[in-house]
Amino acid sequence: MRFIKTTFFVTSLALMTTHLSAQSIQYPETRKDDSVEDNYFDRIIKDPYRWLENDTSAETAAWVKAQNRVTFDFLNKLPQKQFFTKRLTEVWNYEKKGIPEVAGNYMIYYKNDGLQNQSILYIKSILTGKEEVLIDPNQLSKDGTVAIQATAFSRNQKYFAYAVSAAGSDWQDIYIMEVAGKKVLKEKIEHVKFTNMEWIGDKGFYYSGYSRPKNEATKYSAKTEYQKIFFHTIGESQDKDKLVYEDRQHPLRYVGAQVTEDERYLILNIAEGTDGSEIKIKDLTVPNSAFVTLVEGFSTNARVVETLGNKIVIHSNLKAGNYQLYTTTFANGTFSKWEVLVKERYHKLAGATIFGDRIFCTYLENACSRLVIYNSKGEVLPSPMTDSKGYVTLSGFDGRKDARYTYFSQTGYTEPTSIWKYDLSSNKISLHFKPQVKFNSDDFITEQHTFPSSDGTAVKMFMVRKKNIPMDGNNPTMLYGYGGFNISLTPGFSPAIIPFLEEGGIYCVVNLRGGGEFGEGWHRDGMLERKQNVFNDFIGAAEFLISNKYTSSKKLAIRGGSNGGLLVGACMTQRPDLFRVAIPQVGVLDMLRYHKFTVGWGWAVEYGSSEQQDQFDYLLPYSPLHNVKKDVCYPATLITTADHDDRVVPAHSFKFAAELQDKQSCDNPVLIRIDVNAGHGAGKPTSKTIEENADIWAFMMYHVNQ
Repeated sequence: MRFIKTTFFVTSLALMTTHLSAQSIQYPETRKDDSVEDNYFDRIIKDPYRWLENDTSAETAAWVKAQNRVTFDFLNKLPQKQFFTKRLTEVWNYEKKGIPEVAGNYMIYYKNDGLQNQSILYIKSILTGKEEVLIDPNQLSKDGTVAIQATAFSRNQKYFAYAVSAAGSDWQDIYIMEVAGKKVLKEKIEHVKFTNMEWIGDKGFYYSGYSRPKNEATKYSAKTEYQKIFFHTIGESQDKDKLVYEDRQHPLRYVGAQVTEDERYLILNIAEGTDGSEIKIKDLTVPNSAFVTLVEGFSTNARVVETLGNKIVIHSNLKAGNYQLYTTTFANGTFSKWEVLVKERYHKLAGATIFGDRIFCTYLENACSRLVIYNSKGEVLPSPMTDSKGYVTLSGFDGRKDARYTYFSQTGYTEPTSIWKYDLSSNKISLHFKPQVKFNSDDFITEQHTFPSSDGTAVKMFMVRKKNIPMDGNNPTMLYGYGGFNISLTPGFSPAIIPFLEEGGIYCVVNLRGGGEFGEGWHRDGMLERKQNVFNDFIGAAEFLISNKYTSSKKLAIRGGSNGGLLVGACMTQRPDLFRVAIPQVGVLDMLRYHKFTVGWGWAVEYGSSEQQDQFDYLLPYSPLHNVKKDVCYPATLITTADHDDRVVPAHSFKFAAELQDKQSCDNPVLIRIDVNAGHGAGKPTSKTIEENADIWAFMMYHVNQ
């Protein structure tokens, strides 16, 4: 029946081409103000749509409504919209569980019965086995747009602190609950962003916060400055919170708190942006002690894993591009000389945790997880994961040092996320939870290919597809990438891609330079003045797929979000002939002004800044907004953003859409889909996620089948 349905849709597409062509779309009029311009080092750059940066104006609000009216009118007429909505809903509807966290006699974990907008946080007594709802975020809003973010038990599990965000915003409020009676205390902590909660006993906790925004109306776009560390004491109002750390000389730095399990050390993790770190430590056992710098910023990336006996364990890329573990001791305000505990390997040490008397290290081998367990001397121990050699990602292995077991997850592109239990005493693992998803994983295959980029660099790409599909250049193919910020794209299950695969599509994920899959050198080869390497790698992936007849330029779509939205925007403007469809999502698209909004300043260490001439000179040639040209046929484009995105403000997408609509020279549509009461992506309700993916797949399949 699936084949018959697909054939029907392809036939329908041919019949409806004229009806849904760009020629029939009447785009809303977008006011153009050619008087707005900037002088960058004696070069004048016009910005005619700058008025769209004003997210509180009535004119911008009217433009958003008008664009959405056109976009959804088009999307709702797509032949396969109903099919993808129905199948996505079916395949999404399965029980999901998160990795349990064990604390004292309690275990907490997220669980979703299938289509709940937000996963519910459950608590289970280890002594009685009784399971209860701890927090149900679905009860906190009518539309499911309130989400739980950071959570933390107090040391003796008397209290539970949790942060919530609304409508996808990065801004959060912290609440405290008495665990025994599930009573939420009256105190509420506001003006929090990018925080965790680090408890001292049951007394209170450290958190990262900001001063109250000067203008509440512009808090979703205004630059955020002067993040601070506070200590909140249970039973007191926020105005009584103690200011623990503030740096008035450097307003554009992030700072986060960490307390070691023995509550001896308070650690400050400081960053000037998204790359490079500084670490300061304070000995809490010494009254009135000062913070002492452990790692001076910001030429390396480092973090304190935990203490091991009297030693502090540090995960760092100091003199080790693939990272290694060091130890030091701290006494009388000074640190001992660093010693290597776990030496750098050929593959990147992506993460490390200390559980019991063992160190769990997760390495990335060709962008897949491999677990190695060490003892406290750095000696390799037998691993229970010796049979795990597939394309998988492992996460978890957290726990208190006195715990007897821990949990972890395993997932792959066609392997739904399962939860496993590791027993410290027996060194064995056992299955804790395996989901039952309504699709046949045996129908699909995951492969990894290697292809040369334009400069000869070998780049790897995952490919997921049905078995035995013909390699005749006619397969609809979605190419996905990110390529930045040291972030690694590793295998992981998403129900969103299953209907597309079932319809004969090929899904590809490229491990581009700029990512973290192959160590710091790989990351640095895709940042600052080398950012063009990222786009060349992505273009090289497309050319590889076409030359090997997996697909053709008429069947190829590209998709990416955030920094990946920049990737799509840059590639579609540099090589519009190569792609049939482009889906830039919540993208950084104005490379000359991104640093002027919310936390955009933190990306300058990755991108550079237009305020420096040498960096302006390499930003302008690839900035998507500034490289849209007249008399060029751009791919059919569906831009997605959200009205509450305060990470990458929607003005990027607004201006890019206006520019493309004004200059598009062919019938390919340029639409912008602006989600309401949503943000950058974190905490998006299931219903909105399904709706968005149905629109994207229907839009893509309509155009690649023309």
